Amino acid sequence: MSDQNSSSLKGYVDSAIGGVQSAVGSLTGNTDHQAKGDATKDQAAAEKEASNTVGKLGPYTVTGSGGIAHDDPRRQEGSYNQTMGSAKEMVGNMLGAEGLKKEGQQQNAQGKGLEAEGQLADFGSGMKDRAQGTLGGIAAGITGDREKQEKAQLQHDDGKAQLRGAQHDIQKQADA
Repeated sequence: MSDQNSSSLKGYVDSAIGGVQSAVGSLTGNTDHQAKGDATKDQAAAEKEASNTVGKLGPYTVTGSGGIAHDDPRRQEGSYNQTMGSAKEMVGNMLGAEGLKKEGQQQNAQGKGLEAEGQLADFGSGMKDRAQGTLGGIAAGITGDREKQEKAQLQHDDGKAQLRGAQHDIQKQADA
């Protein structure tokens, strides 16, 4: 959990505020307002970048805000089946064994489906936890319950890690 929570939404809002400040400064000839607006936009860009930064180590994802998530087990099982299926297909090709080749193709396809199921589960669960954490944090903030607020922030941050981990892997596959 982080008190300096980087948020995509906050980054977009700050970027808009910086743009308005810069434009007003430019129109009025006030270089201080223009410089302050440009600095706010730069900081917003850095916040947006930090919000999307993830570290992946095996089945674990960590975000810049301190969230930690463990991938759905179907993701690793699917990846394993893809690897084994590709190996069987390659050996089947080398040996001219059509049965082994087809078995490999089928295992590879099943692995892709299984991995996609796990990614979708992580994506949905991450979105849910982020939303529940945000709403729980707002409710706890209104009531002044600091402990519930911290738990809600942790739920938000872990949900963000789960969501970003799924997004990271989906994008990596799309780029391949």
